[in-house]
Amino acid sequence: MKKSLVKFDDERCKGCELCISVCPVKILKLHETRINLKGYRPACITDESKCTGCASCAVMCPDGAISVYRED
Repeated sequence: MKKSLVKFDDERCKGCELCISVCPVKILKLHETRINLKGYRPACITDESKCTGCASCAVMCPDGAISVYRED
């Protein structure tokens, strides 16, 4: 089974929640305490073990703040 790794560039994220809306397993949310330099709460993943690696979040992100990697 392939393992997926999702990386967020917190400083590029503007908290638009588009990635959250397209996640099929609903494991993304806005960070509860972190605020980036632009004053936004960036998106984060709640449970990486449930990530399917579909990369819908990365495709939807208008700011290119998300990268998805798959490992064997």
